[in-house]
Amino acid sequence: MTRRFLFAPLIAVALFAACRPSPEPGAGGITQVATIDALLAGAYDGTVTLAELRRFGDFGIGTFHALDGEMILLDGVFYKVRGDGSVGEPPQSETTPFASVTHFRADVREELPAGLDLPALEARIDRLLPQANRFCAFRVRGEFRHVRVRSVPAQSKPYRPLVAVTRNQPMFTLQGVRGTLVGFRSPSFVKGVNVPGYHLHFLADDRRSGGHVLEFTAATSTLEADTLHDFLTIRLPAPGAAFEKVDLTPDRSGELEEAEKNPAVRD
Repeated sequence: MTRRFLFAPLIAVALFAACRPSPEPGAGGITQVATIDALLAGAYDGTVTLAELRRFGDFGIGTFHALDGEMILLDGVFYKVRGDGSVGEPPQSETTPFASVTHFRADVREELPAGLDLPALEARIDRLLPQANRFCAFRVRGEFRHVRVRSVPAQSKPYRPLVAVTRNQPMFTLQGVRGTLVGFRSPSFVKGVNVPGYHLHFLADDRRSGGHVLEFTAATSTLEADTLHDFLTIRLPAPGAAFEKVDLTPDRSGELEEAEKNPAVRD
C-alpha cells in the first residue's frame, strides 16, 4: 500500500461504519495510534506527528517517541511531562508511538465532594454512566490535596519492555495543587488494544508539573464527561515499522496492570 498509515477500526465497528457515511476526523469517536500491547512489548518509535494527531482531537493522553515522557492534550494544546517531572510544549513535528485523542464535548457535568480519591471517582463515573461497553472521555478540574504521578525518561535501543522501564520510574507527589485530570474509561473488550478501565494523566494549572496518575485526593473539583463515543479508529504504523515485528500473541494483562499502577519506587 502507498498510504502512509493503515486504518484498522475494530471489526464490529468497521462493519457498522460501512452502513453509514464516513465521519469527519475524530467526530463522535476516539482515534488512537497503534496498540497498548505493542507499547508494552517495547515498540516506542514514534509513527504519527502531533500535527497529524491534532486533526483528530483536542483532548487526549499518550506518550512520545522513545517513551520520552507523558503526553497530555488539553484544550487543543499538547504538553509533555518529562522524566524529571517538568512540563513543556513539544513541537508539532514530534511523534508518538501510542496515544488516544478525541474532540471533547462534555454532556455530563457534576460538582464532586471534597476528599474524593481515584477509586471513588471511578465508582462515581460508573454510577453516572453505567454503559460499561461505551467509551467515556472525562476531565476533573479543581484543587487537589495531593496527586501522585509518574513519568519516564527517554529510552535507548534496544528498548526494554514497558513493565521493566516502569519498575524504576520516577514518581512525584504534588501537594496542594490546582489542575486537571485528563482521562478515558474504556470497555473491557479493548484488551490488548488500549487500557481497559481507567487511564488518567494530570496537568497542573501553572503548567509546571503533571504525569501519569497513580493516586490523588481532591479538595474541590468538577467532573465533566463526554460519553458520545460510538467508534474507535486505530492508526497502524506504515509497513516496515517496528510494529510489524512485535509479537502480539501473548496475554500482557499482568504487565499492563503492573506498568499502569506500579507503586514500588518512591521519591
